[in-house]
Amino acid sequence: MVIFELHKDTMKAISGTNLEQAKSHNRRVVIEAIRTNGPLSRAAIARMTALTAQTVSNIVEELQRSHLLVPAKAQKLARGQPIIPYSINPHGAYSIGLELGPRRASGVLTDLSGAVCARIERHVEYPDPERAMSVLGAIVEDLQQAFAFDRDRLLGVGMALPGRYADGGVTSLSPQNLPGWQDFPVGYELERRVKVPVLVENDATAAAIGERLHGVARGFGSFVYLFLAGGGGIGAGMFLDGHLYKGSRHNAGEIGHIIVEPHGRLCGCGKRGCLDRYISATVAYEFMGIENARELSPEDLDTHIAMNGEGLNAWLDQAVQPLRQTIDFLELAFDPQTIVLGGTISSLLMRRLAERLEPLHLPIDPTEERSVPRVMIGATGRDTAILGAAALPIFSETNPRFDVLQKPVG
Repeated sequence: MVIFELHKDTMKAISGTNLEQAKSHNRRVVIEAIRTNGPLSRAAIARMTALTAQTVSNIVEELQRSHLLVPAKAQKLARGQPIIPYSINPHGAYSIGLELGPRRASGVLTDLSGAVCARIERHVEYPDPERAMSVLGAIVEDLQQAFAFDRDRLLGVGMALPGRYADGGVTSLSPQNLPGWQDFPVGYELERRVKVPVLVENDATAAAIGERLHGVARGFGSFVYLFLAGGGGIGAGMFLDGHLYKGSRHNAGEIGHIIVEPHGRLCGCGKRGCLDRYISATVAYEFMGIENARELSPEDLDTHIAMNGEGLNAWLDQAVQPLRQTIDFLELAFDPQTIVLGGTISSLLMRRLAERLEPLHLPIDPTEERSVPRVMIGATGRDTAILGAAALPIFSETNPRFDVLQKPVG
């Protein structure tokens, strides 16, 4: 006889919520309906969200007062009263995204639609945390000076970094990426400097959020974003049934360390045959003899790749099957609407890899008609991580959060 004992920390129950939490959730639902479907009338919003007409009317009026929604001209109908469609106001809110690499720090200011209003880059050589915080703080301030807007409409700052994160944006970047960052409280320290809310995410998760808000995954409830980093490494951001899935320790998506070749190449994680050792940008550059990829401009890097067709084809020959195997696993495990390929990897490498993917492994139901391709290329290109970072505060403020409708038993 096997007896299972539940630890008290795992015991949770569905319970009610207070009115303010429900109001916040409903507000986000209305914004998401309009973002996904385009301009909608109040009646259409009510039908789509199952909210009452009065609730929708109250929320729309509040969002209009907050400048997040703008009404269009009334449209006359054959019968009944004219309708007024409402749409997202791109100038209703703004957000800042930051990205830090071994040799540069970058920042963008975007509006609510994801359009870049200002961009700043600073050269910084392998920065330690204290130096990086100073540079990033200056970028945040300079971005606010570079574009005229109402600072009260700044939702916050998002930051994308490679690595894992605990609550509060504590980074566990390895010393190989940026020395001195182990256990550094990125979010807390940056927020202390810039005096606005700061959200920190790993680059794959940030990219998935950006792609869902503004890219090819807009409106998708379930998809997996495969993030191929230009400096090497592979991660995944996952939306499942409309929820961002991060795992019990916020470390879901370490897809680069799935074993695709038993007893294969030694990986830095200590295992052999990891996906990262077959399809990462680092491996591609090894095949092509490119030793200074990080020092090259994107244009120069693509030129070097194009000139080394033999090495490129050799990398593709050994990379494509492990990637097909990974896509097959992700489809079987999570049943997503699509797999999105993206990241900061060279656009030329990304395009050539995607071209070689077919034929994919047979899906679980080969006869099913699909309206969405099984694999799509992300829309944001090399700006994926930084635009995803800018999307973090917008996502936090506007995406429906079903977790507020339940709470653990105290």
